[in-house]
Amino acid sequence: MTTEAVSSGTRAQIPAPVQKDYYYWLRSFAAGGVAGCCAKSTIAPLDRVKILLQAQNPHYKHLGVLATLKAVPKKEGFLGLYKGNGAMMIRIFPYGAIQFMAFDNYKKFLNTKLGISGHIHRLMAGSMAGMTAVIFTYPLDVIRARLAFQVTGEHRYTGIRNAFQTIYLKEGGISGFYRGLTPTIIGMAPYAGFSFFTFGTLKTLGLTRFPELLGKPSLDNPDVLVLKTHVNLMCGGVAGAIAQTISYPLDVARRRMQLGSSLPDFDKCCSLTKTLKHVYTQYGVKKGLYRGLSLNYIRCIPSQAVAFTTYEFMKQVLHLN
Repeated sequence: MTTEAVSSGTRAQIPAPVQKDYYYWLRSFAAGGVAGCCAKSTIAPLDRVKILLQAQNPHYKHLGVLATLKAVPKKEGFLGLYKGNGAMMIRIFPYGAIQFMAFDNYKKFLNTKLGISGHIHRLMAGSMAGMTAVIFTYPLDVIRARLAFQVTGEHRYTGIRNAFQTIYLKEGGISGFYRGLTPTIIGMAPYAGFSFFTFGTLKTLGLTRFPELLGKPSLDNPDVLVLKTHVNLMCGGVAGAIAQTISYPLDVARRRMQLGSSLPDFDKCCSLTKTLKHVYTQYGVKKGLYRGLSLNYIRCIPSQAVAFTTYEFMKQVLHLN
């Protein structure tokens, strides 16, 4: 019995028919989309609170994570915790689909075409996949952030369609949907890179050094070993925590730039360097650049755990191993 890593590496060197390759891409796309939706659905309330805290919403900026989680339902009702989640689901399926599918294909490209293998090709493929997914889905992320930042009684947008129209007409057309793209891409490169790198490395180490303890036969191919579910969850969680710590200040800058005119100090957040400097000067490191990080650990660890675990499961169901 072989590990999945060995099996995948062997198969990558064998050219597949075009039709088979097309269906493989399609199944990989579907698996990534389902994984993304499952992951984000589990942490939607925490995502809303993170945006409120990161951007210093005047109604909640004096509160901590737990206090905000309690205050939002009281002020806006229970569904207030899921505000903006409709736009998130519309965005996250193609985002997750593109990211996971791109990772698999970038990894094969780096290995077979450029001769890059080992740990470095996971880091590079993950970074490239994350940036690719961001570029394709960024406008939906902006819409979702704007809707999530609103507080009941002070709505600027009535829904996804109205937000699209308003931003397009009042914030410079198409360019209005790409505010904060630069810090997002810069932040996504290390986040996605270290996330895929850490998970892949832990997965390979687990299956090669402790196959009997941590591995089990794949559902679609008994000759291939995959990680047990609880081990997958643990590896995904560790990957998320490490990646988030490295890239969090850039995530804060991205959110403030995305929110644009929704913020009273938006004129000071027109570029990545100016936004980081303003946040640091105004709020410092702990209460500015890393504000909401504790919440992000609470949300990113289960999110990444569920995402990687679901994707690994979908790979077995859709015969991608």
